[in-house]
Amino acid sequence: MNFNFTNKRPQDADALIFAVEKDGLAHVDFGLEHSDIIRAAAKTARFGGKVGEVFETFTSENGQVLRIVLTGIGKGKGRDLEAAGGLAVAKILSSGAKHAAICPSGLDTEDLARMAFGAKLRSWRIDKYRTTLPEKQKPTLATVTVLDQDLETAKDWVDLSAVADGIALTRELVAEPANTIYPESFVARCEELKDMGVEFTILGWDEMEKLGMGALLGVSQGSERPPRLLAMKWDGTDGKQKKPLALVGKGVTFDTGGISLKPGAGMEEMKWDMGGAGAVAGTMKALAGRKAQAHVVGICGLVENMPDGKAQRPGDVVTSMQGQTIEVINTDAEGRLVLCDAMHWTQETFEPEIMIDLATLTGAMIISLGHEYAGVFSNDDDLAADLVDAGKDSGDPVWRLPIGPAYDKLINSPIADMKNVGPRGAGSITAAQFLHRFVKEGVKWAHLDVAGMVWADKASPLWEKGATGYGVRLLNQYVADHFED
Repeated sequence: MNFNFTNKRPQDADALIFAVEKDGLAHVDFGLEHSDIIRAAAKTARFGGKVGEVFETFTSENGQVLRIVLTGIGKGKGRDLEAAGGLAVAKILSSGAKHAAICPSGLDTEDLARMAFGAKLRSWRIDKYRTTLPEKQKPTLATVTVLDQDLETAKDWVDLSAVADGIALTRELVAEPANTIYPESFVARCEELKDMGVEFTILGWDEMEKLGMGALLGVSQGSERPPRLLAMKWDGTDGKQKKPLALVGKGVTFDTGGISLKPGAGMEEMKWDMGGAGAVAGTMKALAGRKAQAHVVGICGLVENMPDGKAQRPGDVVTSMQGQTIEVINTDAEGRLVLCDAMHWTQETFEPEIMIDLATLTGAMIISLGHEYAGVFSNDDDLAADLVDAGKDSGDPVWRLPIGPAYDKLINSPIADMKNVGPRGAGSITAAQFLHRFVKEGVKWAHLDVAGMVWADKASPLWEKGATGYGVRLLNQYVADHFED
């Protein structure tokens, strides 16, 4: 979808979008011949300008039929311009409208940019595999023009648009089926970032075997798809920031559970078990796209977990790159095996002072927090608080949960240094405690369990049912708050 900015309404705009504050319908200047009728119709339909309310009607002007969309933005601290923009576009995306104009209606430039941001996020769909989609369900809206008298909105839009592009990449990686996105093709799909100034390092099986990544490779050994470790580096500081922020993502491109096979019902959803790596890739694109003045590395541990005759078995013992041994109790607790080697390699290679990992790690996280928050675990109170704040500001919320020595005994093994799962209770915490054992002394670390956030069974103001792109806004906000002037 194309987004434009102009100070004059395009003649071919066939839909006009107006933001309305709660109880503010009377104050909207429509600037149309039949404004009073539009206002009366909205009032009759009980449209009050609350967030989530959308009203659609039609009017005529100079012989042209115009579609009018009123979208509520709320009031005070409850104002939500992104949701308003997203819901307005969702209303008319496949309606037959081709060109929508977002009218100022008293909004400042930042508000208009936020509305456009929401519109761009909500316009993303993946229809490439739908060959029999009815004509009336196909998107028709091709252009959104923001009307801005001083053309200042375009400046705010540059960064927001780059973030939306990063979110789109994450959604694409998460939504694609596993026969399209697997470790090698994940890397290939990200290679467009090279043209944006992102530096790549790619490790294959042989390189990882020489490094001793027995935990990661143990997960991969049952798959015909070879693993990859992808490292992406963006330095927008010209070398001024010596130590990068490190982002590490779990990238299990399909997870059958291995020998500890998952139930068949719903297994098709396990294509999104690489949502952490997808968020890392999308964040790197967002940072490069807006030329962030920060030094960041994004590492994706990419494997496929399959139940082949060569697959690792429950009871096997693997040796991590760090040297600690792990008894594999459950081959479906594979994400932590991928991450522990990826995290250790990251610390050895880049020597970060701060490291954040993201993973669709445990179903227990969904039991704990549902689909409303990601869980954050950390060895540093300030880092945890900063991520909570970034979640509030960005719209990707996180909730802190505990780790500590009391949980260590739950993952001790009688045969190895540790086992990869604990008891049924505190499943998300013991998974985080496992990862904590691979964090070097002095490194500030946070683990984000995003299991309930990367995929949605219902549409929202900012996404269609399916891949949400969770994590990109959160990490981008954290970088902007703490690594840029």
